[in-house]
Amino acid sequence: MLGALSCNGPPSAGSLQEWTPADHHSSDDDRLKGTPEAPAKSGPALRGNPSSNVVELVELTWRQQCTNCHGPTGKGDGQMGPMVRAPDLTDDAWQSSITDSEMAALIKSGKNRMPKFDLPEPVLAGLVARIRSLRQR
Repeated sequence: MLGALSCNGPPSAGSLQEWTPADHHSSDDDRLKGTPEAPAKSGPALRGNPSSNVVELVELTWRQQCTNCHGPTGKGDGQMGPMVRAPDLTDDAWQSSITDSEMAALIKSGKNRMPKFDLPEPVLAGLVARIRSLRQR
């Protein structure tokens, strides 16, 4: 009976602990730090010599923001890809039809069902380079 009565309302404000960043943890947290438990993985090579942090942020952004539609290999076969008609980013014809600056602008402003993404310039440039690395000839 006591258990049933305790569920009748929200907890009192005094009984709640303050949230701290340590209360939230995901596997990406360790991977981004390159800890021994989850060593950082390198993705496709980026132009120049970007810091490993930027490379990791590009890969994280790709996995979390792009693969749902474009798929893990960029073929447009992500879970939402067919519904939103995501293009095959590996297609030579598509790659030839867009410049790097146009691709960056498309990522920043979105198009059709693709939302806009407000990304730091190094991550944006890294995504463009990553997409270019998917090209199949």
